[in-house]
Amino acid sequence: MLNNNHIEIIKSTIPLLESAGPALTQHFYQRMFSHNPELKDIFNMTHQKTGRQSVALFEAVAAYAKNIENLGALATAVERIAHKHTSFNIKAEHYQIVGHHLIETLRELAPEAFTKEVEEAWTEAYLFLAQIFIDREEELYQLREKATGGWRGTRRFVVSEKRPESELVMSFVLTPEDGGKVLDYQVGQYLGIQVTPSKADNVEIRQYSLSQAPNGSHYRISVKKEGKGTEQQGLVSHYLHDEVEVGHAVDVLPPAGDFFYQESGKPVVLISAGVGCTPMQAMLQKLAEENKTDPVTYLHACENELQHSFIDEVETIVAAKGWQQNVWYRSPVNLDGSNNSSVGLMDLAQIKDTLPIHFGEFYTCGPVAFMENVVKQLEALGVGRDRIHYEVFGPHANL
Repeated sequence: MLNNNHIEIIKSTIPLLESAGPALTQHFYQRMFSHNPELKDIFNMTHQKTGRQSVALFEAVAAYAKNIENLGALATAVERIAHKHTSFNIKAEHYQIVGHHLIETLRELAPEAFTKEVEEAWTEAYLFLAQIFIDREEELYQLREKATGGWRGTRRFVVSEKRPESELVMSFVLTPEDGGKVLDYQVGQYLGIQVTPSKADNVEIRQYSLSQAPNGSHYRISVKKEGKGTEQQGLVSHYLHDEVEVGHAVDVLPPAGDFFYQESGKPVVLISAGVGCTPMQAMLQKLAEENKTDPVTYLHACENELQHSFIDEVETIVAAKGWQQNVWYRSPVNLDGSNNSSVGLMDLAQIKDTLPIHFGEFYTCGPVAFMENVVKQLEALGVGRDRIHYEVFGPHANL
């Protein structure tokens, strides 16, 4: 059991962790995959090759050590990670494997500093945190399994429709192979998709935002074709775009995610860039279905009109409801201003007088750099952080 002595020892090892940096977690992953190669079918191997996952894990370990006396500060991160873990079907036994390799990594990289007391403290600290995740994830698993249309683990779905939404984004409508109902979800959440690409050595799992409001019968995800389709970038998205056709089956994990729309009875502003429009599309549909009477504003930025997804879908909803829309194209092809479009990067100061700065709720999704800029702009205009909600793709990051 974690006690005060353990906590003091953990705190004393923070300088050691910081001096090791991401090299610590790189060693950990190399060790774990060498001894337990079956885990390559669970972890995102693209993030392993780019180093993103090693950096994310190191930051998580360091944050835990620094907040060992105030775990409440990590509550948001724990909830986000727990949801992500369920979309990979992480099980309790996986924590045992990870814990073993984490302790052995510390022993191998810092043999002199890793005394018996330090080993005991870190073992107890890891077991304590692992149990928090195991308990929360089991709650999520059971909640989804028992709900109407729910399931646990993977379920076979068939691609019933495949439709391009823009130059780089393709929508896939997924219908359950067993003909049953599908689990409801909060708009803004994502699906875990498990496939084995022709160019991959392992099973690959990716998360894609649900891009339409729930309907009880099928799901829609909209996937951007990333990179060059190599192991470093875009392996799964290229496979889905180029090889998965109508009638093909994929394994799907239940909807998950801690980023979703919550009704507050206030005006709403949806802000996205690029493929970050996918969860916003689900929110926009849901708000329209529920006939939200408070003002709704939809703001989007992308490279040009050819890469602007859901143009007609959004225009139909916005026009029917009399809602506000503004679009920014960095390099437009043929700007006509039909959707209140402007040239350049999103500049909220241009439209500040039309935004509910002092009482609205703001939801944003897109590349991290974009969201960082949006948050800074909103704060500069007077929007409190408690009214700014965001989604981050890939390994967890804080804005």
